[in-house]
Amino acid sequence: MSESAKKEFTLQVRVYYEDTDAGGVVYHSNYLNFMERARTEWLRHIGFEQHTLIEQDGILFAVRKVSIDYHKPALFNELLDVKTHIADQHKASLIFAQIISNQSEEIICKAEIKIACLNCKTMKPEPIPETIISELK
Repeated sequence: MSESAKKEFTLQVRVYYEDTDAGGVVYHSNYLNFMERARTEWLRHIGFEQHTLIEQDGILFAVRKVSIDYHKPALFNELLDVKTHIADQHKASLIFAQIISNQSEEIICKAEIKIACLNCKTMKPEPIPETIISELK
């Protein structure tokens, strides 16, 4: 797998009725759900399952900080691209840049999301396992 394939990932998401408000517009917090799915699928794409990291490595990833800008509403039944890439990497955290766009390539929203690696028992920061770091190099 190439370096860019490991650090960049796109997930397509269909907007369902349950994702929208009464006007058929995606409810603002659902964009974060779409981004969460994309980060989970990115992790799976590079060879890691979250439940395995919890059970075998004793770690989990948790959102530490979110900054999001909304540009245009997404609507019921639209197909969206959730683009995810690592913007920065630290000892115990990753910063993801995520962009959601529609099929016309119009930007719906952009976010920067800091994810912390935590020890499952103590819930304190812990270095990202070397197995994951090596996949990112």
